[in-house]
Amino acid sequence: MALNFVAELQWRGMLHDAMPGTEEHLLTGMQAAYVGIDPTADSLHIGHLVSVMMLRHFQLAGHKPYALVGGATGMIGDPSGKSAERNLLDEATLRHNQEALKKQLSKFLDFTSDADNAAVLVNNYDWMKDFSFLEFIRDVGKHITVNYMMAKDSVKKRLSSEAKEGMSFTEFTYQLVQGYDFLHLFQVHNCTLQMGGSDQWGNITTGTELIRRIGGGKGYALTCPLITKADGTKFGKTEGGNVWLDPKRTSPYKFYQYWLNTSDVDAVKYIKIFTLLKEAEINTLLKAHEEAPHLRVVQKRLAEEITIMVHSEADLENAKKASSILFGKSTAVDLKALDEKTFLEVFDGVPQAAIDKQELEKGLDMIGALAAKTNFLGSNGEARRELKQNSISVNKEKVKEDYKITVSDLINDKFVLLQRGKKNYYVIVVN
Repeated sequence: MALNFVAELQWRGMLHDAMPGTEEHLLTGMQAAYVGIDPTADSLHIGHLVSVMMLRHFQLAGHKPYALVGGATGMIGDPSGKSAERNLLDEATLRHNQEALKKQLSKFLDFTSDADNAAVLVNNYDWMKDFSFLEFIRDVGKHITVNYMMAKDSVKKRLSSEAKEGMSFTEFTYQLVQGYDFLHLFQVHNCTLQMGGSDQWGNITTGTELIRRIGGGKGYALTCPLITKADGTKFGKTEGGNVWLDPKRTSPYKFYQYWLNTSDVDAVKYIKIFTLLKEAEINTLLKAHEEAPHLRVVQKRLAEEITIMVHSEADLENAKKASSILFGKSTAVDLKALDEKTFLEVFDGVPQAAIDKQELEKGLDMIGALAAKTNFLGSNGEARRELKQNSISVNKEKVKEDYKITVSDLINDKFVLLQRGKKNYYVIVVN
């Protein structure tokens, strides 16, 4: 007996809209559904995670998930919510991206088991590449009127916008291509449900219309809300751009920090959407959060759960160690365990000065290190005062005026960390 997938999405705040009859249809037994994923990069970012988590819950409910990599649609560009067309990709890039995305999706979906509901990855380029233009407009295009296509919100928005470039025919036909995907998966894989973000409703329902008119069957549509942040800034974006799942693009430390720094309002929403924690456990966390919001228990648990899911427990532990460095709970040993990328991310924005390695080979005195050589402190007198007050640390360890910085103090053979008090940091970069 399949679990109630729709009810699961409802309590998690992951259901925006569903076609009438969808819940009942899914309760009749194992069904197949798909979500389309844009392959314009070789990594997913956290903006993709809501629909990926929908597929995850779908599989956990006993159904069969299909992840559709939009190789063909990625060559066109989707007008939904966009103000401009996408860059078009060549086939070699698409195939590379597809393999990279499957590897990431494998952390969420079971592709390898011999269960009936094992996940499947498909690419719409495989069935669109041999479709001639004449065949497409004859076999598909004639079934959908221009009036029907023009009535879609995504099309109306682009046509009524002030953008001078308007909307190309390529983009206008996007909903037909996406609609055909649904028809193809319905006919070949008995896939009866398409899921996506609420901005995809128009494209999804074009697919249900094609299934009705050409396939002689019934397709269903279900969408999740578009994730927003309480402060109005865009979810999944930082000053450095997207928050990626690929550790080379966004380090596990920065990934962990993104979730840890979530606002109270957003954390309460995200813990339901981005983790697999059960309702009772989440309610316990929310109660603890209400009683002591300053402890940030929801943010901590959210960051832990999602970092392990996307990366690993070892990556989470390293991210926690790196995070604790800024708050005085770490040692020189912890600092020296950081790789260069993470060190620079932890101390992003901290002032720096470059010093020649020869200075350290002779031994750099503390007054010079704090004042003349770096300008960390304003004068030699201020440096002496701070050292006497025992408020200066080198690599997290307190030092006196007689201490000399040498090459043995180097982190990654390149950095020395100076600190005054608890929060004032300075990085010496050694060349």
